[in-house]
Amino acid sequence: MHNLSPRKDRLLVKLNCAALPAELIESELFGHEKGAFTGATAQRKGRFEMADRGTLFLDEVGELSLPAQAKLLRVLQEREFERVGGGQTIRVDVRVIAATNRNLADAVKAGEFRVDLYYRLDVFPLRVPPLRERSEDIAVLADHFLRQFARKLGKPLAGIAPESLRTLERYTWPGNVRELQNIIERAAVLAKTPLVDIDLKLDDSSPDPPQTEASELLLEAVERGHLLKVLEESRWIIEGRTGAAAKLGLTPSTLRYRMQKLGIRRPKQV
Repeated sequence: MHNLSPRKDRLLVKLNCAALPAELIESELFGHEKGAFTGATAQRKGRFEMADRGTLFLDEVGELSLPAQAKLLRVLQEREFERVGGGQTIRVDVRVIAATNRNLADAVKAGEFRVDLYYRLDVFPLRVPPLRERSEDIAVLADHFLRQFARKLGKPLAGIAPESLRTLERYTWPGNVRELQNIIERAAVLAKTPLVDIDLKLDDSSPDPPQTEASELLLEAVERGHLLKVLEESRWIIEGRTGAAAKLGLTPSTLRYRMQKLGIRRPKQV
């Protein structure tokens, strides 16, 4: 979208909203002045300022805190902001593309996402189907990731074994494309031959693609049980190297989304 637009000669700036602590989001978006807070040893431009006359891609926008959402709404409406610790108003012309794996309409109903920001972002929605709904893309994506990691690791990896590819195509990918990427990377690291075998370590009940409502319910029950087991083993810690998300090969935001989707809630006594 950026490369085919009149803004292609300007910057495409990206920010993963789920990857930063809430207290750093404002500085990342709008920049800060020298001395604005401890550690601010110099003036720093934020992503909006960097993307002026270009494009700003906000990934996982549904993970923004409510205070950050209010500040984002203001700059989208007014096209102006102030750096943290500064008093000068800066005007920008930025095209914003936002992505999320959450259902923002449900988040609005739950009071977790501002309704005014939701409608401000929902000008031209594009739905990207989850990987389980486009199994024909799995082989192409798996091959792309394998070649990518082969170069990174310096290993002569030629392809994925046919039986392993069929296993990938039968899996339902609760973690979507990122889960596929993680599994291919793990397989590339462990590969000892050019033809890569992939072991998803699925339960014996691991499903074929769902064909009926009953099978969909079974799949959800299996996934729910697996997530609960890992969450309990991780003492309900989601983030970090020893958190449940890392053990599952998911991002924290994806795990939270699946928990919400499957009705998994942390017990009060934990």
